[in-house]
Amino acid sequence: MRLTAFTDISLRIVMRLAVVRGDELMTTRAIADALAVPYTHAAKAVARLSELRLVEARRGRGGGLQLTERGRTASVGAVVRRLEGDGEVVGCEDPLLPCPLRAACRLRGALREAQEAFYASLDQVTIASLVTEPAGPVLLSLTGPPE
Repeated sequence: MRLTAFTDISLRIVMRLAVVRGDELMTTRAIADALAVPYTHAAKAVARLSELRLVEARRGRGGGLQLTERGRTASVGAVVRRLEGDGEVVGCEDPLLPCPLRAACRLRGALREAQEAFYASLDQVTIASLVTEPAGPVLLSLTGPPE
C-alpha cells in the first residue's frame, strides 16, 4: 500500500511537534521549512490535523502549533486511517472504468484484507514511540533552508 503525500507530510508534522520542548510553539512556516515541504501543503495538513484534534493551532501574535495529548498517544494506524480514508485499494467502483470481473472477483477481498493487516500493524505504534532515540534528536536538529 502506498500512502499519499498528504499523509506523509501530516505524519512528519506530528512527529516534529512531538519533540518540541515544553510549551514551545512552532509555526506552520517553520515546520514546512524544517521538513522541506511546500508551505501550502503543510498548512493543509495542519488544518486537517487540527480538525482531528491531534494538533492545537493558536492564531495571532504568540500563536503557533502544539501537539495535543491525543496526538501524542494516537496510534499511527488510527491517524493514517483518518487521513487516507476508508477507501478501496483498487478502483473497482470507478464508473468510467468499470471492472468486468467485479461480480466474481476475489482480488478485491484479498486486497481489503491486506489493507486491514497493514493498518493493524500500524495500530501497534504510537506517535510518541516514533520519536524516541534516534529519531527525536534528528527531528530537533531539523531547520529550514539557509537564507
